[in-house]
Amino acid sequence: MSRILITSALPYINGIKHLGNLAGSMLPADVYARFMRARGHEVLYICATDEHGTPAELAAAKAGQDVKTYCDEQHLIQKAAGEAFGLSYDWFGRSSSAENRHLTQAFCEALDRNGLIEERTDKMVYSIDDGRFLPDRYVEGTCPHCKFEKARGDQCDNCGRLLDPTDLINPYSAVSGSRNLEVRDTKHLYLLQTKVEPQLRAWIESKTQWPQLAKSIAMKHLEEGLIDRGITRDLKWGVPVTKDGKPREGFENKVFYVWFDAPVEYIGATQEYFNAKGNADGWQSWWRLDQGAEDVTYVQFMGKDNVAFHTVSFPATIIGSNEPWKMVDTLKAFNWLNWYGGKFSTSMNRGVFMDQALELLPADYWRWYLISQSPEGSDSSFTWEQFQGAVNKDLADVLGNFANRILKFTESKFGGVVPEGGEAGPLEQKLYADLSALLAEATEAFEAMEMRKAAQAVRRIWVLGNEYLQEAAPWTAFKTDVERAGVIVRHGLNLVRLYAVLAQPLMPFAAQSIADCVGVDLPLDWPTTDAQAELSKLPAGATVRSGEVLFKKIDDDRVAEWAARFGGSETG
Repeated sequence: MSRILITSALPYINGIKHLGNLAGSMLPADVYARFMRARGHEVLYICATDEHGTPAELAAAKAGQDVKTYCDEQHLIQKAAGEAFGLSYDWFGRSSSAENRHLTQAFCEALDRNGLIEERTDKMVYSIDDGRFLPDRYVEGTCPHCKFEKARGDQCDNCGRLLDPTDLINPYSAVSGSRNLEVRDTKHLYLLQTKVEPQLRAWIESKTQWPQLAKSIAMKHLEEGLIDRGITRDLKWGVPVTKDGKPREGFENKVFYVWFDAPVEYIGATQEYFNAKGNADGWQSWWRLDQGAEDVTYVQFMGKDNVAFHTVSFPATIIGSNEPWKMVDTLKAFNWLNWYGGKFSTSMNRGVFMDQALELLPADYWRWYLISQSPEGSDSSFTWEQFQGAVNKDLADVLGNFANRILKFTESKFGGVVPEGGEAGPLEQKLYADLSALLAEATEAFEAMEMRKAAQAVRRIWVLGNEYLQEAAPWTAFKTDVERAGVIVRHGLNLVRLYAVLAQPLMPFAAQSIADCVGVDLPLDWPTTDAQAELSKLPAGATVRSGEVLFKKIDDDRVAEWAARFGGSETG
């Protein structure tokens, strides 16, 4: 058994997240966490709301609330939404916690002691009409590199380059649209990333097991040349800037940049978790190499737009602290799930959001679709028709149909109990061989965090069961050879049990429903590749029942209704 630390990118506090957010970090992290638990590993899955920065201030003002009250409410809303989707966090923390505040300040002071913090006077964009300095992401304009016209002041979403607001061509305030901007002097702290470039490069190059997307983004930023990054902002809401445990002189009205404190919250949330358990030092065995974290395998999940901060900026902080912190072993990055060719957008209310999705259908319908269409190799695009096809063909026709057929037949012909007697024949031997190969394929894909491949392998196992049942035809065998029909039914019922086990990471609610049909309790250990043994788990005489239809089909009228409500069509 290994210890596996899993984190997914922190969802920002400004409202319920959309399906694109879910598909790109939180859901695959949950699938992997559930899989690794089923494999018998000790798993700690940590996430949190990212609560600092200008978007939180502006969202609170729009809601007519002070920012703390707004964040308190939104944290609970996002936590509930995640739980409704079956996200099995061990802890869902808050970047505004005392634990994260103290850690963030301690990291800065360690960097300062090591000569990696420098005070500089910057020329920052000030909006005269808004009466405030504009944080990076609230200055928009044309990217100087690719000429994208809606680049933000911290990063261009089109080419991915990290930017400073003063780099933008024809900038304007994203708060008000005002172009009445001027550049004023303001003092800020800088992290001297350039001084740790050799160590950072060596660390990234050592990560030969990283998936290609994450590795290529990290190397791209190295090759373009590191720059020293400002880590403070002219804001009121955030982690206060300190020195020697006291407010830093000249920085009393400034806070740390959200991208400096947010990644620290992975550690902070772990502290929150162990503090809540009454074990104040427990977090150290997961994060401190000098306190037992050497045997931890740390895996991060995130969308590709977050990779630069997690492979360059945050590692530079950890390396620069010269303290024995656990660093990520594998970073699994995802491309974007788009909305009919354009992006899902929280700020523009474009797409389907987590709470809205659950108004339409249960969580497992969405979980299956998002994982089976996971945007790993390239961006993918949500369409209502594709979603309808995944539900109807995969869940209703293949998985649900198999379970319904064999369970109802068992109730009708065998009194709703697992038949005994009879020997496996050639069809069963072929089933064992084919199933063993597919179980190995599915397990390998889950271990490699290849979500789409894992879902495809599981689906082929469902198809294999349907093919076996169709060829073995217990309804025909029953007419002349009840014992032979019993052998087929027993194998079919054991396949239902197996399908419940395989569904645990992907569709946890449906997994329990399927397990209930054959009288077993979850969680159950992940299956071995010994298919014959896996198809002998249910004892003869055990009671089974058909229950309700597992998955209901989506008809064309509902698709048309949803498209009218949320937008979207094949023509985009």
